[in-house]
Amino acid sequence: MRKQTLVLICRARVFRSCVGRFLRVNEWMWHQLPSFVVKRRPISLYGVFLHSLVKLHSPRTQVHGTFFFRNRPELQMMLTLLKDKPKGATLRISVLACSNGAEVYSILWIIRSARPDLKVVFHAVDISEEILEIARAGRYSPEANDLVNSPIFDRITEKEIQGMFDPDNAKLRIKSWLKEGIRWEIGDAADPKLLEIVGEQDIVVANKFLCHMEPENAEKCLRTLARLVKPGGYLFVSGVDVQVRTKVALDLCWKPVRDLIYEMHNGDPSVRRDWPWRYWGLEPFDKKRQDWKIRYASVFQIGQLQQGTAELSCCSSMQESQ
Repeated sequence: MRKQTLVLICRARVFRSCVGRFLRVNEWMWHQLPSFVVKRRPISLYGVFLHSLVKLHSPRTQVHGTFFFRNRPELQMMLTLLKDKPKGATLRISVLACSNGAEVYSILWIIRSARPDLKVVFHAVDISEEILEIARAGRYSPEANDLVNSPIFDRITEKEIQGMFDPDNAKLRIKSWLKEGIRWEIGDAADPKLLEIVGEQDIVVANKFLCHMEPENAEKCLRTLARLVKPGGYLFVSGVDVQVRTKVALDLCWKPVRDLIYEMHNGDPSVRRDWPWRYWGLEPFDKKRQDWKIRYASVFQIGQLQQGTAELSCCSSMQESQ
């Protein structure tokens, strides 16, 4: 209740005006500091405070822009998790809030290049029919437009472009073999009935959209979508308020995947660069935090701690320390 009251106060017109001026002054001062000063822990801790004000002050809105190969360490981790998958096995994977399809095709390219033997059943889900049509068509222009307003080819190599696309006038079209096995679905990631549509998944990717929700809604959505992951499966969930993710992970005793944890946290330079001045910005990796191993994890194994009493005790201890 006190938190809700604080949010209301922070969004009152007069208070918003004062906070806005305070943040603008601080942002100007912040950008005058040398980079080595900004990286020092006392400044970073002040940045955490500033970011908390930014999150309270800024209205949330969903966006559809994204990139091909947005976070390469996450893709590398996905391949690592698949290394013990038997030859010819079926892999069930879902991408929620798939947007323009760039993440979907990046994942499929990585998997099919390394493991062409796997039978991939891929669900790509988005709430917008309009943006889903762009993803389904797989035809992209280097130019931005009203729905895809980001430079989606900024992080892709020329070799990958040649392997993934065919020229189509002034645009690029995803090769037909790469589009095979994708089931494009209209759906809301927060809808409990989504499980009935897609079924349990080996891997669920829920990146870069929960940050655009109010924290209470993001937490509820995260708890709901985690039910899509079959016991022992993996949830990829970057681009979310780290406090929301940490709370849910501790409550449900998810097991953080610690390999490449630092690389994945810093794998999307755009959200790191936007901190602390945009609500979606991602705070610096801070190993001095007691909870860093779970706070900065982007990937979690779901449903494996229920039989591990020692790990459950550890999980409970971490919760008490928060």
